[in-house]
Amino acid sequence: AISVNGADIVPKLQAQAEAAVRLLGFTPTQGGNAPQLTVTLADLKYQSPKEGLYVTEATISSTFRADVRNNGRSYSGRYAASLDQRFGMAPNQETNTKLVSDVLSDALTRVFQDPTIGSTLAQ
Repeated sequence: AISVNGADIVPKLQAQAEAAVRLLGFTPTQGGNAPQLTVTLADLKYQSPKEGLYVTEATISSTFRADVRNNGRSYSGRYAASLDQRFGMAPNQETNTKLVSDVLSDALTRVFQDPTIGSTLAQ
């Protein structure tokens, strides 16, 4: 079984999201009347065929949901990324962690490439 430790991954995702918000020209804060951006990991899958004893192929996918609220306006979107990977031999934990991290990072990047996110925050 493949498991993802939330205590490891959540702070990394939060740091990545906060860095992206800063690159858009905003300063992340908690609460208040500031515009709100909520990014939620909606789905994370690691699937491999059940043939044989060893994992030789995996499909990893992730989906984030972003919700923006500002001055009575709101915007929501879903952003996904996936990877189909073949292995010569079963991957170790480090390889699996890197692959999952790469897919999460790709999906999170798509959130902040959506121009409507920035424009809704800026209004």
